[in-house]
Amino acid sequence: MTHNDVSLAAVIGVPHESHDEEIKAFIIRREGAEITEDELVEWCKDQLAAYKYPRIVEFIDQLPMTATGKILKRELH
Repeated sequence: MTHNDVSLAAVIGVPHESHDEEIKAFIIRREGAEITEDELVEWCKDQLAAYKYPRIVEFIDQLPMTATGKILKRELH
């Protein structure tokens, strides 16, 4: 969320063949931002510990939320 091109983010664990689980980030870009998945992963590598940065990034237009604004992570895949 601290990257200038990121408006909102949600992170979940997804199944992985050899690691059991991998980190996947769902990102909503700020208006006009053109950052790519690879650029964001590289930025995260520099900013986060090796076990914390997402290996998979998916840009989406909106995140599923409750009426009170909580992100519904169980609906993300």
